[in-house]
Amino acid sequence: MRGLGLLVATILLLAPLGARAQVLLDQPTASTTSRETMEIGTSTSEIAITSDFAGTDLTIFGALSNTDQLLLAIGQYDIVVVLEGPRENAVVRKKERVFGIWVNTRSMTFEHVPQAYSLSSTRAVDNITAPLELSDRGIGVDHIPLTPVGFVGNVGDVPEFRQAFRRLQSSGGLYESDPAGVRFVSSSLFRATLKIPADVPNGVHTVRAYLFKSGKFLSEKALPLRVIKTGIEQTITDAAHQQPIAYGVFSVLLALVTGWGASFLFRKN
Repeated sequence: MRGLGLLVATILLLAPLGARAQVLLDQPTASTTSRETMEIGTSTSEIAITSDFAGTDLTIFGALSNTDQLLLAIGQYDIVVVLEGPRENAVVRKKERVFGIWVNTRSMTFEHVPQAYSLSSTRAVDNITAPLELSDRGIGVDHIPLTPVGFVGNVGDVPEFRQAFRRLQSSGGLYESDPAGVRFVSSSLFRATLKIPADVPNGVHTVRAYLFKSGKFLSEKALPLRVIKTGIEQTITDAAHQQPIAYGVFSVLLALVTGWGASFLFRKN
């Protein structure tokens, strides 16, 4: 009886400890409640293209929360901000000399590529994460997916045309990268600057921000940005698309009148 009494007393003493342990196990851990989050905003939601437009800068503001301050202090958090233009098919042609004349001999069409692409980051994107991760998410000029459409020919020509497309876009100012364009202004706030070229295409562009921690992707945010023509430029664009025949006739008549007027003014007596 005495042994049975000791066993009952031991069970009664251990019961509260077991209940407390169960409560602790049921509580969420710090790692699940302190996941990093990111919010972004832009200095403007619309860019108007006028006759004297020579390009501009777009400022993106962002805030991080639930970050590890030690990892943040030693630079383990990286941010990449991208402005992608409207997507459409792009044709790349190669000229070759035939009988002394330069002619287009070969071409390749890439499917659904951004017409403009501007990137800013805390450092070079190739130093932020693995190339496979960049290619999967299409981050960086060298990692934008360029898929040929209806291509029939030598597969070895595809890399050449891809390099030519990236070179043409970069030389024209439509594809740009700034590996130091994102800066932290405080422990949780950052600021990014993206360049918008003078010949930026019309349409709805997309601002994307990517957050990485120690090389691992955490989250992504996106915002739309409208680029529109205003004034006489928009009127001419609307006329060319909505009434192409009348626009063509007017252009020819205007050229004739302008040519005749110039010859009349500058003719010799």
